Amino acid sequence: MSKLKTLTNGIIKENPVLVLVLGTCPTLAITTSVVNGVGMGIATTFVLLGSNIFISLLKKVIPDKVRIPCYVTIIAGFVTVVSLLLEAYVPALYKSLGIYIPLIVVNCIILGRAEMFANKNSVVDSALDGIGMGIGFTFALLCMGTIREILGSGTFLGFQVLPSAMDPILIMKMAPGGFFTFGLIIAILNKVTHGRALKKRAAAGCAGCPAAAACESAGKGEC
Repeated sequence: MSKLKTLTNGIIKENPVLVLVLGTCPTLAITTSVVNGVGMGIATTFVLLGSNIFISLLKKVIPDKVRIPCYVTIIAGFVTVVSLLLEAYVPALYKSLGIYIPLIVVNCIILGRAEMFANKNSVVDSALDGIGMGIGFTFALLCMGTIREILGSGTFLGFQVLPSAMDPILIMKMAPGGFFTFGLIIAILNKVTHGRALKKRAAAGCAGCPAAAACESAGKGEC
């Protein structure tokens, strides 16, 4: 796999949210505004990049039987750094994201890339993969946040974009609106790619799951 393909793979072809359908919890929970979505995307990208590099560097040192706990420990270190930086320099965003910042530790996108990519590839490739997947995750959150903020609040980045006489669709700020927007974007992506996104998801199978190696069904090609 070329360096460019490694970098760009996670943006559209293997977008962790829209194609592999990973990390849906923060995707649905914090995309009521663009700022929250992009903030979570950048924070996750930082953790992805740092954890991928460290896990790739230590892949020959980490015992195979305890690799998942080791991955979680490394990821938790980077999440702590991100949490402290946000609290110190962007307190409003830190307060808005709330519990979803520490929950980055168990984000299946990060654990999945650690297990399926960083554990098997060079430091440079792992760094590129982390950046690409982070950009793809941020892109998905940006799309979700844009639709939900405009329709749910009538604003974009806090600025009024819809006429004040038009009532916002309040359900777009709630869970049903999140699920509707999520499904809509995935449907549009599949339409644009002529179903290739669905085929990519089927081909990936259990590959995105950090527990795939230990799962009985993974060996049988089931999910």
